[in-house]
Amino acid sequence: MNAVELHNLKKSFDGGNEFVLNGLNLTIPKGSLTVIIGYSGTGKSVMLKHILGLIKPTSGKVSVLEKDLWQMSDQQIMQLRTKVGVLFQHAALFDDQTVIENVCFPLSEHRRTKKIDEIKEISAKKLIISGIEEKHFHKLPSELSGGMRKRVGLARALALDPEILIYDEPTTGLDPILTEMVDDLIHETHMREEGRVTSIIVSHDLMAAFRIGQHIVMLDKGKVLHSGKPEDFLNSDIALVKKFVEKGIKKK
Repeated sequence: MNAVELHNLKKSFDGGNEFVLNGLNLTIPKGSLTVIIGYSGTGKSVMLKHILGLIKPTSGKVSVLEKDLWQMSDQQIMQLRTKVGVLFQHAALFDDQTVIENVCFPLSEHRRTKKIDEIKEISAKKLIISGIEEKHFHKLPSELSGGMRKRVGLARALALDPEILIYDEPTTGLDPILTEMVDDLIHETHMREEGRVTSIIVSHDLMAAFRIGQHIVMLDKGKVLHSGKPEDFLNSDIALVKKFVEKGIKKK
């Protein structure tokens, strides 16, 4: 079973011949840890929005957990989204809610049959496994470090026990120490949920891709330019791949 399948996906925002995605074909196996890389403007974020059912393709097919998104009603798409957790680029926590309230939010919205005590218990467990101690539960996001906000964002992404975890540029703007911490957190989370969760990381950071990725996909001009294991990128003869590797790996 594949977690995500994109078939000849095209997206134009102007209705013309300028395509952000231009015949993108991509398969992400269930249970894998896949890193999507590429320079800015190659279609990574637009691809993510298609996977989440936030925008409709100009043409092509989007299947998530073996469901064709655009053969589904809005309500069915909303229900499918509860099986996908997202850690946003800057964690995107609610500023006026405490740490535990942020994690409780998706449970309160989508698990309405659960009592508040049960919701708090689940949220506390997700925070603990994400590395947040109980003494921080009632702090506001503004009182947390950048690394702690990432951990709270991950706990919230895990709240509904998703089958797919998406990380959108998780290390952008972080210093090298925090970047390595986030990489380790992603890897540890995937290993803990191994076989049950599919992890998809969108990043421009090739070092991170090489450190944690089981499978790497590079986009260019709205298509898959190259895919494979880290060693396939090191040994590639494709000029743009070689340039990306040179700048992302060898100079370090």
